[in-house]
Amino acid sequence: MKRILVDADACPVKPEIFRVAKRHGLRVILVSNSWMRVPREDWLELVVVNDAFDAADNWIAEQSSANEIVVTGDILLASRCLKAGAAVLDFKGRLFTEDSIGGALANRELMAHLREIGAVSGGPAPIENRDRSRFLHALDELVRRGSLKTS
Repeated sequence: MKRILVDADACPVKPEIFRVAKRHGLRVILVSNSWMRVPREDWLELVVVNDAFDAADNWIAEQSSANEIVVTGDILLASRCLKAGAAVLDFKGRLFTEDSIGGALANRELMAHLREIGAVSGGPAPIENRDRSRFLHALDELVRRGSLKTS
């Protein structure tokens, strides 16, 4: 059975992931730097890595492969997982592709520079109900169109 790997520490769409995974019979692995409460389900696993910088990202990147989905808000991790052949969704339902990741990485660098010089502050906008809906639809669509084969 293929999996959905989740960068879980800051993931606001875990309930949506659980809903799609249960419906399609997929395994979900939540990867985190610390313990968190998760439902007790056979198809759901929590992997707690050490608290070293990028430990969760490294675990996910090393485990991801073709025919799996990675859910993350981290563009650098998305790029690494795309190289491994995984499908990658952000928390708002945006599908990263080989064509789009370059622009996303460039925008990330630009925003980091603008924050560094004080031209902008803060991070991404908080997730809204329409973002949750878009994410749920995008994840379900990935599974249905055959990006993952359920067993």
